Amino acid sequence: MRSTTLLLLAIAAARAALSAASGNDFVDPKLCQGCHPAESRKWSATGMARSFFRLSPSTQIEDFTTRNRYYHPASDTYYEMLVRDGVYIQRRYQFGIDGKPANVDEKQIDYVMGSGLHARTYLHRTVAGTLVELPLGWYSEKGGYWAMSPGYDKLDHPAARREIGYDCMFCHNSYPKVPNRADRLDDVPVFSDGPLPEGIDCQRCHGPGQRHVEAARAAGIAPEAIRHAIVNPARLAPGPQMDVCLQCHLETSSFPLPHAIRRYERGWFGYKAGESLADFLLSFGESAATRNPDRFEIVSSAYRLRESQCFLRSNGALKCTTCHDPHAMGGEKPAAVTNTDTYSAACRTCHAAGDGFAARAASGQHTTESGCIACHMPRRRTQDVVHVVVTDHLIQRRIPARDLLAELPEVHEMDASATARQVVPYYPAQLPHTPANDLYLAIAQVRDRSNLSKGVPQLERAIAAAHPSRPEPYLELAEALRAQGKLPAAERNYREALRRDPSWLPAILNLGQTLREQGKEMEALQVLARATSLAPRDARTWSELGNVQLELDRKEEGAESYRKAIALDPDMPEAHNGLGILMAQNGKPEAAEPEFREAIRIAPSYGQAHANLAELLALKGSNAEAAHEFDASVRLNSGDALVRLNYGLMLNGMRQFDQALVQIEAAVRINADLPQARDLLGNLYERANRLPEALEQYKAAVRLDPSLSNAQLDLGAVLSRSGDRDGAIEHLRKAATGSDPGVRNLAARLLQDLGVSP
Repeated sequence: MRSTTLLLLAIAAARAALSAASGNDFVDPKLCQGCHPAESRKWSATGMARSFFRLSPSTQIEDFTTRNRYYHPASDTYYEMLVRDGVYIQRRYQFGIDGKPANVDEKQIDYVMGSGLHARTYLHRTVAGTLVELPLGWYSEKGGYWAMSPGYDKLDHPAARREIGYDCMFCHNSYPKVPNRADRLDDVPVFSDGPLPEGIDCQRCHGPGQRHVEAARAAGIAPEAIRHAIVNPARLAPGPQMDVCLQCHLETSSFPLPHAIRRYERGWFGYKAGESLADFLLSFGESAATRNPDRFEIVSSAYRLRESQCFLRSNGALKCTTCHDPHAMGGEKPAAVTNTDTYSAACRTCHAAGDGFAARAASGQHTTESGCIACHMPRRRTQDVVHVVVTDHLIQRRIPARDLLAELPEVHEMDASATARQVVPYYPAQLPHTPANDLYLAIAQVRDRSNLSKGVPQLERAIAAAHPSRPEPYLELAEALRAQGKLPAAERNYREALRRDPSWLPAILNLGQTLREQGKEMEALQVLARATSLAPRDARTWSELGNVQLELDRKEEGAESYRKAIALDPDMPEAHNGLGILMAQNGKPEAAEPEFREAIRIAPSYGQAHANLAELLALKGSNAEAAHEFDASVRLNSGDALVRLNYGLMLNGMRQFDQALVQIEAAVRINADLPQARDLLGNLYERANRLPEALEQYKAAVRLDPSLSNAQLDLGAVLSRSGDRDGAIEHLRKAATGSDPGVRNLAARLLQDLGVSP
C-alpha cells in the first residue's frame, strides 16, 4: 500500500512539474517513431496516415500518361491529368466555335486529399493561401478511373474555386497553422505560409504530445508518469473513448442539414483527445418524420453503427475498436474483407454457438457459413459519393433486397429543396434547456436553410432569451432573414453583429451586400470602403466595392477596385466580368471583350459573362460567335428573361424569325412584364399572320409602358388593318409624339392614310 501511495505521489509531482514547465502543444509526429516503432510502422500504412500528401512518383497510383483524359458531357468539358517537368497538373478545356481548344485552364496539383483506398481529390494552393478542390477526381473502383469529384457532376459546375474549409482539413489531416483568429464562422479558410502537415498523426487520437515527449526525455520521471503525460484512449471511459473516433467519423449527412455546429468559442483545431466531444461541437440529425432511414453516405460509419441493435444493447461495450485495431484501421484493401476475417471473429465474441447460432444453422434457419460481414454488414454504394463503395456499419438482421452496388446518379440537394425539415439533436441526443443550448438548436434550423420558416422565429426567441455577447448568432439570424428576402431585418442583425465585433469582415461584407440589395448604394459604399481599409489584401472586399461603384456610375473608381481585386486574385471571374461591364459602358469594347473572355475562361459556367460577351459581339456584327455565346448563356441560365430578349433581338435582326420566336416566347414566359419582349413577340406573330395573338401582345406592351412608341405604332397599325379606325388613331397619335424620328414619321404617314393629322 505504501509503495502504491509513493508511486501516485511521484506521478502527481511529475505531472505538476511538467505542467509548470510548459504548456502542452502539438509536436513533430516523427518524434513518436523512436519510442513506438511498431505502432508507427503499422500506422504509416493506414489510409488515415496517408490522408493528405504531396503527389510524387512514390505516392502516385493513378495513370497520368495514357488513361489520363476524361470528358464531362453535362458541362461539355474535357480534362487531362499531366506531369510536366515533375509538376502534376490538372488541365481543363472546351472547344470553341472554331473547333479549337477554348477556356483552357491549368492548375498545379499541390496536395492530394484521400489515400486512394477509395478515392483521391486534388487540391491547388492559391496565391492567397487557400486550397481549392479541382473538379476531376480519381476512384479506386473497377481498377481505378477518373470521374468528377462530388458536387461537380452537373451542367453549371463551378470552376476550380471550391475552397477546402477548416472543417475538411480538421478530419483529413493533422494540425496546420492558420492565421490568428482565422477559423471563425464564415472566415475564408487561409493556411499560413510554408508546407502543410501530411497525413493524420498520432496526436489526433492521443492529444498533444509535448508534455509526453518532455517527460520521456527528463531524468528521474517514473514510467507511469510518462504514460500519464499523454492520452491513451484505451484507458478512457467508453464515452470519451468513442468520442476520439466520432470527432471525424460521425456525420449524420453530407447534404444540407447541418450535421454539426462547432461551438463558437472553439477553434477548428482546438479539440483534443480525451475531451467530451459535446464541449467542442454539437451533432444534429433530421427528425424521424422526414428522415430516410436507408440513406447511406460515405462518412456514415459511426452514425450507422450507432443505429444498430448490437450497439444499442451493448451499453457502451461495442466500440469502433471492438473490430478495428486503432493503429492499423483503414489500411486494408476492400478485397481483404472476407467472411473469414477478424471482423467476423469480433461478432462471435457475442454471437457464439451458445446463443442459438449453431442450432439455427443446423435447422436450416441460418447459413452454415461462419462469416458474418457479407450478410449483415454488406458493402454498398454511397449516395453522396456515387463512385465509392464502402462497408455499411448498420448491423442488420436482413439487408435490403436489391443490388446495393448498382450505379447511382449524383444527387444535388439544393437549399431550396430542404426548407421544411426539422433538425433535432443527435449527439448528444438530449440538450438540456439552457439559453446556450436553445440558441444552438435554433441555429441548426436555419444554418443550411433546412427549417427556415419555423427556425427564424425560434432563433429570434433564443437570442432574446440568451442576450449573446458574441456576434455569431446575429450573423446566423441575418443570413436566415436575408434568405427569406427580409432585407431590413437582416440589415439590423448584421449591425448587431458588428456592434459586438466592428472589425469582423464576414459581417461587414454581408452588410454591404444587403444594403446594395435594398438600393442603399451610398451606405453600402461607406461600409465596403471600410472593409477594404480593414482587409486591403482581401480580393472580395475590392470586388464588392467595385459592384457598388458600378451601380453608382462611378466608372473610374469601380474599374480601379476591380483591378485591385484581380491583382490580389487573378482567378476571380466576377471581378473580370465587372471590369468588362465598366469598360463597355465607357465606350471601350476592345478593353471589355478580353475581360469577359477571361471571366469565362476561369468559370465556363458563368452564364452572365457569356451573355455580356454575346451582346458585345452582336454589337460589332460577329453574329455567329454571339449566337454561340448566347446559346451557352441560355443553357447555363435558362431563367434569365433579359438574355432571352437580347438573343431574340439579334436573331430577329438576322431574319432568323423562327429561332427568334423561340427565345422571345421563353422571355415572356419567364417575365410577362417586359414591354420590349411583348412588342417583339407581337412583331413575330404578325409576321406569321397570327394577328389576334399579335394584337394581344401589342396591347400588353403599351399597357406595361405607354411611352414605348414602337409598340404604340405597331398596335395602331394592326388596329388599322383590323378596321378599328378610332383605336388606330389613338395609338398612332401617341407614336407620333415619341422620341424616335423614324417612328414619328411612320406614324404620321399612317395617320395621313387614315385622313387625319398627327
